[in-house]
Amino acid sequence: MKSALSMSQIKQKALEVGFHKVGIASINDLSSDTERLQAWLNKGYQADLRWMANPKRQNLKLVMPEVESIICVALNYYTPHQHSENSEIGKISRYGWGRDYHKVMHQKLKALTNWLQEQEKEILTRYYADTGPVPEKPLAQQAGLGWVAKNGNLITREYGSWVFLGEVLTNLELTSDRPHTQHCGSCTRCLEACPTNAIVEPFVVDANLCIAYHTIENRNAELPEHIKSNLKGWVAGCDICQDVCPWNERFAQKTNIDDFQPYPGNVTPKLTELAEISEQDWDKKFPASALRRIKPEMLRRNARANL
Repeated sequence: MKSALSMSQIKQKALEVGFHKVGIASINDLSSDTERLQAWLNKGYQADLRWMANPKRQNLKLVMPEVESIICVALNYYTPHQHSENSEIGKISRYGWGRDYHKVMHQKLKALTNWLQEQEKEILTRYYADTGPVPEKPLAQQAGLGWVAKNGNLITREYGSWVFLGEVLTNLELTSDRPHTQHCGSCTRCLEACPTNAIVEPFVVDANLCIAYHTIENRNAELPEHIKSNLKGWVAGCDICQDVCPWNERFAQKTNIDDFQPYPGNVTPKLTELAEISEQDWDKKFPASALRRIKPEMLRRNARANL
């Protein structure tokens, strides 16, 4: 639908509610990304991530028939704490150190969509933040927020890849921003640093080989041997390919979002304690945390695999 609302008004409101970056993408610019996704699926690189094959992910009209534009946003979550190299200490991915990012993102996305609907009652919206069949990273690149890197993450010039992404699907007809260009160049640090060679070629990650996938999504009683022997302390996710990225080394900025400050003990958890963590202690240690996706028995499994 046509609207008196301007792109600048919408972008300004997105920044006012607390997002660090915002851009506009069209639903018509994703054909090449859809082809790449299908090729990735055909090779079985999704492992047990069955939702990646949801047809809606390749056709946003199946998600929201009225959609005409996507408002893409990013939120910086970086804090300057560093992982310990002590072999007795477990490593938790930065995304899980503080409050559940879904809750933080959804609060801000709801504020933005409420404002949009207050402007004109005919405006329709639906928002997501890693919660629905939406190709977040390709959309973010199309909206000019950053580029999809060789490690599969979205890199921004201002914050590196330490950002959470969100989208507002809307029936508003908005002018798209210019897609971001690629700036990985000839760098292959992420490919070389991955201990399991999960980045099988530039821009292609095989979840079957990924430490992050296995520590978060693998529900089996035991981890595969090729994962166990390369954990290097990781018990929840893995940041290796991001830690070595030159863009993160140069441009990471401390977030101004207090919710992303680490909960006590999340930066340097003891492996022996995690290996025996009870249901009750798990519940206390990870309140309102994205790490609640990693159930107590999984966390014990991951920790024991490091001992």
